Amino acid sequence: MKKWLRALMSVAAAAFGVQSNKNREHDFANLPAGVVIAAGLIFTVLFVLTLAAIVSWVMP
Repeated sequence: MKKWLRALMSVAAAAFGVQSNKNREHDFANLPAGVVIAAGLIFTVLFVLTLAAIVSWVMP
């Protein structure tokens, strides 16, 4: 579970452009690629759904 949380935090930081190179290198060295890919897909889906919900709420 800790790997999933670390991967989601890493993906979120990278998506918003606030992840340091040191953390990126640490995550790629210590997290399995499958976990990072899955976290990226989950983050992307949640991000798109959140944007769609905000747009549908703002636009009648």
